[in-house]
Order: sequence, then C-alpha cells, then structure tokens
Amino acid sequence: MSEKIRVHVVKYKDCKNLILRYQNPLTGKYQRKSSGTANRKEARKEAGKWEVDLQRNGPQNRSAITWEAFRFRYEKEVLSSLARKTGDKVDGIFNVLESILPIVKVGMLRDLTEGRLSEWQTELRNRGRSEATIAGHCAHLRAALAWAVDQKLLPELPKIRKPKRARGSGGGDPMKGRPITGEEFDRMIEAVPKALTVKAWNADAGKWESTPPAPATVESWRHLLYGLWWSGLRLTEALNLYWDRRDRLCVDLEDREPMLHIPGAMQKSGKDQVYAVAPEFSEFLLSTPEGKRRGRVFRPLDKTGEEATADFVGKMISKIGQAARVVVRTENETDPKTGEEKETVKYASAHDLRRSFGERWAMLVLPQVLMELMRHSSITTTQRYYVGRNAQRTAGVLRAAYEKNKKGTVVVLLPGNESESAKAPLAITSESERSYK
Repeated sequence: MSEKIRVHVVKYKDCKNLILRYQNPLTGKYQRKSSGTANRKEARKEAGKWEVDLQRNGPQNRSAITWEAFRFRYEKEVLSSLARKTGDKVDGIFNVLESILPIVKVGMLRDLTEGRLSEWQTELRNRGRSEATIAGHCAHLRAALAWAVDQKLLPELPKIRKPKRARGSGGGDPMKGRPITGEEFDRMIEAVPKALTVKAWNADAGKWESTPPAPATVESWRHLLYGLWWSGLRLTEALNLYWDRRDRLCVDLEDREPMLHIPGAMQKSGKDQVYAVAPEFSEFLLSTPEGKRRGRVFRPLDKTGEEATADFVGKMISKIGQAARVVVRTENETDPKTGEEKETVKYASAHDLRRSFGERWAMLVLPQVLMELMRHSSITTTQRYYVGRNAQRTAGVLRAAYEKNKKGTVVVLLPGNESESAKAPLAITSESERSYK
C-alpha cells in the first residue's frame, strides 16, 4: 500500500456536516473527523489542509524507524535500568524473534504486524516451547511495543494473541518435571561418578577407554546436589551464592540462624532483602568450617578440574539424572516435518530438586510461609505449583500415619523423603573438605 495519504470528503446520512476521511497507510484503518461545514467547497479546503499536515506529521513519518534502531533505543533507555537477568531474557526473546522473522530484523518496526506475530507464536510451538514460555515471551514483547507506542515510534500496539491454557486443573500440569523421591535422589548421588566418567577412543588400542573422575570432582558435585536438595535454590542462585560478597547473593551469618542476603541490584524491586532458609540447609551451611567460608559456596568442577560454567552444570545434572534413570516426564511430540509421533523423555534436573524441596515443605507450613521460603513473587505461584496439587499423595501419607497409629505409634511421613540419606544433612567428607581449600 502506498504511504501517500489522500483525504476525501464524504457525506454520512446521520451527519449534518461533511466528513473528512483517509486510510491509515500503516494499519489500513480509516480515520475520520468532521469538516465543520456542510459546504462541499469549504470542506475540500479543510481536506487539503489536513492532508498537508498528515503528509508532514502523519503516522508514516512518526513511525519511520527500523527494528534495529528501535531495539538499540529500547536496550539503552529501558533495559539498562532493569535487573541484568531481565535484560538478558529480553535480549534472548528479541534474538529468537529475529531468527524466526528475518524480515523484521532488516525492516521497519511497523513490519511487526499482527499476522507476523501469529507466525512467530506458531513457530515457537513448533520448536517445543510450552504455552507458559510463549506467554512470557509475549508479555515482554508487548511491554516493549507499548513503550514504542508511548514514544510515538508506532501508531498503535499490534494485537498479540495471548496463549490460552487448557481448561480444567488450572490448564493441566503446570510443572515441566516433577518432585523426585528420596530414593531417586539417592540414586542420583550414587550416579555422579558414572555421569562424570569420560570416554575416549584409543586409536592405538583400537577401543574405547574410560577415565573416571577424581574424588574431589565427585565430591564437588555431590556437595552441589545436597545443597540444591536442602535449600530449594534455583540453579543460577546456587552457583552465584557467596560466603563473603554483599554485592552478590550471599550467606548472612550475622544473626542466630543463617539467612540469604539478596542485593537490590539483583532484584526487580531494587531493594536489598533477607530471606530465611530451611533448618536443614542452615545445618548444611554451618557444617562448613569457618576457615573455608570464602568465595562461592558451591564450586562444581569440570572434567579438567576447573570450576564448571553454569551451562555445563545444568547439562551435567540432567546427565546425572539420566545415569540414575530418574524420569520426571514423558511426552509424545509430533515432528513438524514428517508428522510422525515420537516419545521424548525428560530426566531429573536441578529444578526438580527445587520442586522436591517445595513439595516437602508444602506439607509442613502455611502457603504464605512457603511463598517466602521458595522466594515466589506471588502467592498465586505457590498455590498453583505446590499447594493442593498432590491430593492423592496426601491421602497416602494420611493412610500410612493412620495405620501406624492403630499400632500405637504416630509417625509423620513426608512424601519424597522415604530414604535414609534424605532424612539428615550430609556431613562433608574429608575428600569434600579438600575440594574447597
């Protein structure tokens, strides 16, 4: 469509005066206003004036900005003032958008139309993104485009269809994994050496050879797994938890019980906050000798003996889950190219340890306390993921307690806490202590 605006004089039956009307070259919608007169000659003069003004200051001129220029401004003027984690997330969303819609990357901001946004959502689903993830992407993109409208970079906000959740049970199972049991956690602990073993082809011998990990490396990973199990920390939080840095997430030992101190720079609220930790994690932290409370609390080692990167740690924990045969989810997915259905298996990850922590404490404390313990920003999140979602397991716990009571002993059983090693914090072994010198 041509971007040159033509204002026409039209007559509406229900209007005394003649109407001036033009078609917006960006949206395709008609804009109109009264000419203020019933005289067609005078109305044409008013149409000419409005046309000149629109050619100079109309939407096609106010919106003449490329996507690249818009992104630069948004990152500089908006994202730079937000938490780094939020900025990184939005950058990632923009990168995916550009990979799916390359025409937007090299074109104008106004090229991001409703139709193209629908195409973007469809491709995200084809790539296996969950509806919750797509909804999060849409929310961040909508906020960015709303800012563009406020800055007169877009004439109006393009419609972004909000993903709909399936009906019933709050849209199905909201978890991508599941809480694991104490017995499954034991298997993960035992599987650490197997997952860390390196296999390499020996050309001279003509066979594959395995190199087991060093004891210090094994203990560094077990130390992390126990820490995640007892703390409920997210993996990024655990890897960035320090003993002695107040500008980072750190352990606060100034009070009677250890606390988590989170600086304002790492929070959306911009305020420093202190959170209570579970008693088991408190004992776990205090089991570290005072002389070793320096630097990062968790320092899992890679295959070379150096501190592992966050990306490597996440993949390795899933590999440990696979080695331990702890399956948390299976799904049938349709290949978008062939149309064939295939089963995908998800093994226990770091976040499943957090889920286990939340489920255990959901049986013991009120939702408001659990919300603070999990560091959720909303009680709705806590209720949706942990409160009231395991009615069948709760019934099983009650039945077991009832049967015990009939025999004269009342025992409180916590779901997911059936194994011996999951009932008390692990004391750091001498090998583990040597790992953190």
